[in-house]
Amino acid sequence: MTHPHDPPGSGSAGRPLQVEAHGLDVIADTERRGTPRSLFWPWFGANVSVLGISYGAFALGFGLSFWQALTAGVLGIAVSFLLCGFVAVAGKRGSAPTMVLSRAAYGVRGNRLPSVVSWMLTVGWETVLTALATMATATVFGSLGWGGGTGTRVAALVVVAALTVVGGVMGFDLIMRLQTWITLITGILTIVYIALVADHVHWSAVDALPAGSVQQFTGALVFMVTGFGLGWVNAAADYSRYLPRGSSSRGVIGWTAFGASLAPLVLLLFGLLLAGSSGTLSKAIAADPIGALTTLLPTWFLVPFAVVAVLGLVGGAVLDIYSSGLALLSAGLRVPRYLAALFDGVLMIAGAVYIVFFADDFLGQFMGFLTTLGVPVAAWAGVMLADLALRRRDYDEGDLFRPHGRYGDVPLLPLLLTLAATAVGWGLVTNTAASWLTWQGYLLEPFGLGGRTGAWAYANLGVLAALALAFLGSLPAGRSRVRSQEAQAPDPVLGEGVLNP
Repeated sequence: MTHPHDPPGSGSAGRPLQVEAHGLDVIADTERRGTPRSLFWPWFGANVSVLGISYGAFALGFGLSFWQALTAGVLGIAVSFLLCGFVAVAGKRGSAPTMVLSRAAYGVRGNRLPSVVSWMLTVGWETVLTALATMATATVFGSLGWGGGTGTRVAALVVVAALTVVGGVMGFDLIMRLQTWITLITGILTIVYIALVADHVHWSAVDALPAGSVQQFTGALVFMVTGFGLGWVNAAADYSRYLPRGSSSRGVIGWTAFGASLAPLVLLLFGLLLAGSSGTLSKAIAADPIGALTTLLPTWFLVPFAVVAVLGLVGGAVLDIYSSGLALLSAGLRVPRYLAALFDGVLMIAGAVYIVFFADDFLGQFMGFLTTLGVPVAAWAGVMLADLALRRRDYDEGDLFRPHGRYGDVPLLPLLLTLAATAVGWGLVTNTAASWLTWQGYLLEPFGLGGRTGAWAYANLGVLAALALAFLGSLPAGRSRVRSQEAQAPDPVLGEGVLNP
C-alpha cells in the first residue's frame, strides 16, 4: 500500500486512505517522492486492458496484411506513448497537473480553451471504457446462463461506475494502490487468456491476408496514434508531478513510454493473429470489442476473464476521471477536485447508459470520437511539445497562476495556431460511420486528395497534420517568448495550495 508521500507503487502498508486534497496546486518539495521507475505502475495498469487485443481487429479492418497492420500498430503505439513521456517531463519540472503546465505556452486564461478540449476527451474515454466493461460483463453472464439482459447490464454498470468514481474522487493515493494490484492481476490473467486461445491462431489464414494501400496503412497508423498515446498525452504529467525535480528526464520519458507501451504491443500482436485467423471473430469484435473475445474461451475461465476485462478497463477509466477532474478545474471551474471528479462521473454514467442501451454502431461512433477530438488534442500537443523543447529551466510556479506574470494571460499566437491547425486537421479527416460528423473532410478536394470518397479519405491525415503544423509553427514563434520568460528573475511562489485564478 502506498501513501501520497511514498513512491508510487511502493509498499508502505498500514496508512489510512484519505481523499486527496491537492487540486491544481503545486506539489511541495516535502511531498515529492519516488523515482522514474515508479511511473511504470500507473501507466502499465492503465493500458493492460484486453481491449488491446481488439485493436488487432480494428487495424485489420483498414484492409491491411498482418505485417502492415503490425508495423502500423508498433509505430503508432511506440511513438504516441513517447510523446507522453516527453510531456511527463514537464510534471517533474513544474510539479503541477498537465493542463496547468500548459499555461506556460497558452497563458493563464488562454489555456482554458485546450483545457476544455482535454476535459471532453478524458470524459469521453472514461465513458467508453465504462461502457465496454459493462457490455463485457453482460456477455460473460449470458454465456454462463446467468442472464445477460438489461438487469445484468444495469448491475454491471453500477459496479463499474462505482469503482471508477470512487477511485477518481479519492485521488492519487488510492489510484496508485489500485494500479499496482490491477497490473499484477490483469497481467497474470491476460497471459492465461492468451495461452487458452492460442490454438485458435491459424498462421496460414493470417499470412494470406492481402496487403493494403499506402492510404490504408496511414489510416491504421493514425488510428493507433489516437487510440493509444494521443488519448493520454494531455494527462501525461499528472503523475510525474509527484517526483523530485532532480529525477532523470530520460528516466521519466523511458519509464512512462515503456510502462504504457509494453502491454498494448503484446496484446496487439496477439489480437492481429486472432482476428486474422477468423473473419467472423473480427466482425464480432467491431460490435462488442470485449465480449466477442469470450466466444473462444472454455466455460471455467469466463469469470476470470470478466475480472481481467473489468479491472483492465477500470484501470484506464480511473486515470481518465482523475485527469478529467483536473482539466475541468483548469478550465475555470472553482470547486474542490473531488467534486469535479464526481461531476465527471455523473456525465460518464449518462454516456455509458447511451452506449450500452441505445447505440447501435459502437465502432463507427468510437472512431468518429477519436479522430474528431484527436485533431485539436494533436494541435495542443504540438504547441506543448515545442514549448517544452525550447525551455531550459524549470517553470516559475507562481506565474503559472498569475495572469499578469511572465506567461501572460491570453497570448493570441498559440491560440490562433491551435485553431488554424485544428481547422486544417478537421478538413483532412472523414467520419462517414458517424452521421453527425459528415461535415469533416472539406479540404480533401481542394488539396487534390480525391475528396470525401477518394483514396485518402480514410487515412485521417488531419491528426498528423495538426500535430506537425502546431509543432513547427510554435518553434520559431515561441523561441523569443520562452527566452524572455526564462530571463526574468524568479517571482515569489504563491505558497502551498495555490488555486486557480
